[in-house]
Amino acid sequence: MRKEKEKKIDGTLLVTVWILLGLGLVILYSASAYNGRVRFHDPAYYFKKQLFASALGVIGMYAVAKIDYRRLFELAPWFYAASLALSTAVLFFGSEYNGSKRWLKLGPLSFQPSEFAKMAVILFLPWVMEHTKGRSDSLWFMTKAVLCTLPIAALVGSNNLSTAIILLGICAFLIFISHPGYLPFLGIGGAGIGFIAAFLMMESYRLERLAIWRNPEAYEKGFQTIQGLYAIGSGRIFGCGLGKGLQKLGFVPEAQNDMIFSIICEEGGLFGACLVIAVFAVLIWRLMVISIHARDLGGALIAGGIMGHIALQVILNIAVVTNTIPNTGITLPFISYGGTSVLFLLGEMGLALSVSRDTD
Repeated sequence: MRKEKEKKIDGTLLVTVWILLGLGLVILYSASAYNGRVRFHDPAYYFKKQLFASALGVIGMYAVAKIDYRRLFELAPWFYAASLALSTAVLFFGSEYNGSKRWLKLGPLSFQPSEFAKMAVILFLPWVMEHTKGRSDSLWFMTKAVLCTLPIAALVGSNNLSTAIILLGICAFLIFISHPGYLPFLGIGGAGIGFIAAFLMMESYRLERLAIWRNPEAYEKGFQTIQGLYAIGSGRIFGCGLGKGLQKLGFVPEAQNDMIFSIICEEGGLFGACLVIAVFAVLIWRLMVISIHARDLGGALIAGGIMGHIALQVILNIAVVTNTIPNTGITLPFISYGGTSVLFLLGEMGLALSVSRDTD
């Protein structure tokens, strides 16, 4: 029986994850070598840290994939409670970096509880939906899902608006999957816009981002956006070649983080950008297939939540880099620098692989 179940792991999803990890490490090294050399006298500084986190994540992914996802599903309330506690701890004991308090330190290690919150919500909302009595098209069903998301979104959003937006987006996506109609989503969209508007007005720097988005040339802080657009435009069709980009040499601040897609465009051109997007499209497609063929509602919603998370984060990151939307500090999954991010993303992939072992 065990061998049969192992054969049912979605091989296409697994290979796609490995391709993304490989691409991500190569692109990250190219984008971060200059900053690593200048700041830490080691061009491979960011690469080595990401490689270590990726190795831990891969071990975690295979471990989670071998666990029956229903066991983790029943622990969802505890994961959610832990995410609330960790996000609260950040407000009091968090470490600040670049003006944002998002990290908790555990000895020599630090991590972002907001990344764990995404995984917790992906587990907890399906648990709530499966245990909610009544029809999925009822107003109470949707209200309960939103009310369950708001506490963690509010805690995370106090210092990380981008992750709060993603958490609300995951909630909306899961309601959309389980709800047969479309009209109520106008209300959910209005509530989400109101929530985001309230957070924008709480801090002046958030309103400033809107002004920078409309006219980046008029603001000093628009420098990153402008240089990112220069990088995209200079790449043309096939790019200048891997490792040969100029914008990462101090022109695009923190090129290895949120703006790494601009470096992909500069060095790989339109071809390289489309190739990366195509790999993400395959990943999202396989998650959709797993969700459709899951044998129970919980499995379908878990895979669907992971799909929504990846799709939303990829779309928002590319939209930010191309200045389609205001800069919100959203990373590109598996590619942008961030040990906590890649660790929990691989944990989500392990969950999806676990669901794929029990599909029709």
